[in-house]
Amino acid sequence: MLKIVLGTQNPHKIHEMNLIAKPFNIEFVMTQGDFNPEETGDTFEQNAYIKAEAAYKLGGGELFLADDSGLCVDFLDGAPGIKSARYADTTEHRIEKLLETMKDAKNRNAHFECHLVLLDKEGGVLHKTKGVCRGKIAFEKKGEGGFGYDPVFILDKLNKTMAELSEDEKNLHSHRGKALVDMLIWIKYKYGTSLSI
Repeated sequence: MLKIVLGTQNPHKIHEMNLIAKPFNIEFVMTQGDFNPEETGDTFEQNAYIKAEAAYKLGGGELFLADDSGLCVDFLDGAPGIKSARYADTTEHRIEKLLETMKDAKNRNAHFECHLVLLDKEGGVLHKTKGVCRGKIAFEKKGEGGFGYDPVFILDKLNKTMAELSEDEKNLHSHRGKALVDMLIWIKYKYGTSLSI
């Protein structure tokens, strides 16, 4: 099994991505050490690269992957966007702030966006992918699953919030799922069926 160091210390993200990667015989392992890169990029892709590079510098493997993703709301001109995780100090406060800001909004269209960047053992960029999931902002929280903004994001295709989906449903439809499957297919093609590097 090919192990890839994932530029995160978020166990939810590791779990979610490993569920998707299992059929590809690939496992993601968490970055070890002091991983707290400053996300100074102007785009999701730039921040994904910053996190992948930080993981590469800490070592622990031969391939290093990181994602940056966020919620982009039409009514807020694309905010919170790259600042989704810093929109307020806790998940609950972020959701409360979003719902309060949008309480009178007629246009509730939004999308989740995810960018992935893969680095090799020299720190060079091997591949990049992007995934988008379109939907709307709910008026109130629904569902117990997922994390982040999932309880207030209604998927257009299913008319359910991300938090109301099973893990399999979420992985099939989510922005991260789409970007990751594209990345895993590329890795499988690049390294062949043995996936040995």
